[in-house]
Amino acid sequence: MRLTPRGLLFAGRLLPTVVGRGGISSEKREGDGATPTGLHHILACYYRPDRVPPPAPWAIPIGLRDLWSDAPDDPAYNTLVKAHYAPSHEKMRRADPLYDIVLTTDWNTPATSGAGSAIFLHRWRKRGHPTEGCLAFAPAHIAWIAARAAPGTPLLIDGP
Repeated sequence: MRLTPRGLLFAGRLLPTVVGRGGISSEKREGDGATPTGLHHILACYYRPDRVPPPAPWAIPIGLRDLWSDAPDDPAYNTLVKAHYAPSHEKMRRADPLYDIVLTTDWNTPATSGAGSAIFLHRWRKRGHPTEGCLAFAPAHIAWIAARAAPGTPLLIDGP
């Protein structure tokens, strides 16, 4: 996979993509809304089993207690955690459909405090609407990607 100025190039297709509100940056920090440059890899695929079928054999159902830590000073920073987790986090099982299918990346793994967390590939809110740093796609496209991007798949994000 390679992010180009025109979208994500993957498996011979060019897919429209939305990036972070902070643009693409080589200086990623927690909360800056930027999409980090570099060579990343897909770690896992999660999905909402109450909303969509498994997009791939390796996909993991999102549980009721699944959260993602975005607390820079916590040892669990930038990892999947379970509720009741007191430090800062985001819910993986969202009310909206953004994380019905979500691929996690190895950005900031192992975690360095404050370097940013949760750089995912997920559904977009609407075309052209920026993310908090993730890559976002049309619903059909994220399902197509998830079916083909096994753990370890490289993702290259070039600088501006």
